Amino acid sequence: MSRPTLEIKDLHVSIEGSEIIKGLSLTVKGGEVHALMGPNGSGKSTLANTLMGHPRYDVEDGQVLLDGEDILEMEPDERAKRGLFLAFQYPVEIPGVTVANFLRAAYNALHGDEKPLSVLEFHQLLQQHMKELEMDEEFAGRYLNEGFSGGEKKRHEILQMALLKPRIAIMDETDSGLDIDALKIVADGVNRQRSDELGVLVITHYSRILEYLKPDYVHIMMDGRIVRSGGPELAKELEEKGYDWLREEINA
Repeated sequence: MSRPTLEIKDLHVSIEGSEIIKGLSLTVKGGEVHALMGPNGSGKSTLANTLMGHPRYDVEDGQVLLDGEDILEMEPDERAKRGLFLAFQYPVEIPGVTVANFLRAAYNALHGDEKPLSVLEFHQLLQQHMKELEMDEEFAGRYLNEGFSGGEKKRHEILQMALLKPRIAIMDETDSGLDIDALKIVADGVNRQRSDELGVLVITHYSRILEYLKPDYVHIMMDGRIVRSGGPELAKELEEKGYDWLREEINA
């Protein structure tokens, strides 16, 4: 299987007539980890939701190609079946649906036709990934995100990613609300999955998680555009100088 490629070309997105993303272009390939940083209101989460097909966001112009195929006219489930995955900033609670049942339904929806697993095989696979993320076996029987701590919600998102094996994973503020131990476990879970068959876009405010994920590329987004791209050193410079430094440099 060829390396996956996500190409965002001159994307313009609005909400209720107000333009939020103003001509953004970015390419993420398999084997690469890209970090997208920026202050509140810069459009980072708008980008994540737009890529996954949230109906609130209106694409005014541009293209989003996954392996050369334009996904903007696809429904969210079609995008997921093509290999696109979003780890939510604020995962929703679903009372009455256990983690195991949710994950098995998601797995079967994406992979059931090509490699169906028996109930026993699925639970063995689930337990394997839960062990890697240092999750108690009882977690599988809890209702989805109900009463979960911030760290548990984020570990569950990484567990989904490990099971579903997407081609491109978008992680929206995955480090939000995590203490240092949970952060390391989540980052390690992502690092275990790094391969030429997976491209990752990590959206974050801070460089803390990047110390453990070690991205190949860092992009800074402000006012709906990517204004600077570079290597990991760019995140360190941003941490030291803050966003005001970059605003002043851009406006100079």
